[in-house]
Amino acid sequence: MTSSAVREAGVAAPAAAPAPPAGRGRRRGRSDLGWALVFVLPLFAGIALFYLWPIVRNLWFSFTEWGPFGDSEWVGLDNYIELAGDATMGRAILNTLGYTAMLLCGVPLAIYFASLLNRPGLRFANLFRTAFFLPYVAMPAAISMVWRIIYNGDFGILNYALSLIGIDGPSWLSTEGVALVAVALVGIWISLGFNLIILSAGMKGIPVELYEAASLDGATRWKQFTTITVPLLTPSIFFVSVMTVIAGFQVFDLLYALMGTQNPAIDKTQSVVYYFFTNIKTGDNGYAAAIGVVILLLVGIFTLLQFRLQKKWVTYV
Repeated sequence: MTSSAVREAGVAAPAAAPAPPAGRGRRRGRSDLGWALVFVLPLFAGIALFYLWPIVRNLWFSFTEWGPFGDSEWVGLDNYIELAGDATMGRAILNTLGYTAMLLCGVPLAIYFASLLNRPGLRFANLFRTAFFLPYVAMPAAISMVWRIIYNGDFGILNYALSLIGIDGPSWLSTEGVALVAVALVGIWISLGFNLIILSAGMKGIPVELYEAASLDGATRWKQFTTITVPLLTPSIFFVSVMTVIAGFQVFDLLYALMGTQNPAIDKTQSVVYYFFTNIKTGDNGYAAAIGVVILLLVGIFTLLQFRLQKKWVTYV
């Protein structure tokens, strides 16, 4: 109906709302931006102060050599050239890669337990989740004390259990080749709770209607798990995988607490971060800073690689 027809019918057309002044919207936008900056700037300041500045400072340290009294001397790329030929550093990188790979083996285990705890009608499910999560929030020193008793070669519970079936267990934490596996098992046990909570939350986000439709089509539970649960859970699996890789490259506290510094196997078992702290302890700060840069590069490369590969297997809905 046109405006003339409205007038002819005796109905008054509604008056148009007055347009706001042109400058008011711009002033309000600037005001909102100002308040946003007020709340965001403290976060950016914290990131710059506690993350970016230490990285820049460490990068500068890596090009210097420090004397016994804190005086530094610019040495350029000497620390990196020495690192390139350092066999101990190469072994530490291999140990770190091996530990990280073993830690990733705990992700399928977390998927399995998460699927069990998300079964409908399971009693005390929250209690079980809490029990799995407790090692993640416990102090590493306390956890290490317990596991040192378990792994003890003379009176440890593990070797005692093996002796009951006729197996002579090794000295788990002082045998080269075995110690890293023993530490990795503790790492898997600790990270299991965090991974399980994340994966459980992802499973709860999968629509129940998909499982009901699959059941009507005659799909078994295993078929539902492989065709519904796992594909729709891949974003959560990707997240815990990235976090596990980062944690694996940063391992230090478990090695230090479980094996100490006088362990005969520590030289062949130490991680890159452990080697970093060893050089800090001996006062070779410039060389340690170069190791820190290598750690940052390794974490960045493997994280970037994971983000590139996730396009091929992660399903986003």
